[in-house]
Amino acid sequence: MLETRRLIIREFKPEDLEDIHVYASNPLVVKHIIWGPNSKEDTQSYLNTVIEMQEQMPRLDFEAAAVLKETRQLIGGCGFHLSSPSQGEIGYCFNPLFWGNGFATEAADALLGFGFRELGLHRIFATCRPDNMGSAKVMQKIGMTYEGHIREHMRESVK
Repeated sequence: MLETRRLIIREFKPEDLEDIHVYASNPLVVKHIIWGPNSKEDTQSYLNTVIEMQEQMPRLDFEAAAVLKETRQLIGGCGFHLSSPSQGEIGYCFNPLFWGNGFATEAADALLGFGFRELGLHRIFATCRPDNMGSAKVMQKIGMTYEGHIREHMRESVK
């Protein structure tokens, strides 16, 4: 578990399904993402998968709930994925009711600290679609360096 000034970043639990589905089923949220909008079954499958990840040995994937300290409300998710022994990738996805308040920045910054200090990584990266200015701003605010476009690195999904 990680804590920031306003957030608790903790493992997902089965009872988080409804809160996850609120943002995972929202077309606005998934506009720049290769998945979604989720059906309830999609969200349940995701939740089952991330709970199974919690048992990985060694742990390579960390998907976590971002919860407001003050109210304990789950407002989004963030993750860390080890792509090699020395580097990892971070990501984040939040309920749009909480966009523009710095929560994604706070969570992403905590993930960077986790990766560098706890996991001893050499390099941490993140990606976003070119038109996802909100995510690009998060990366910039936490000190990440823009390295360029990764052209045609994945096929577009049909939503």
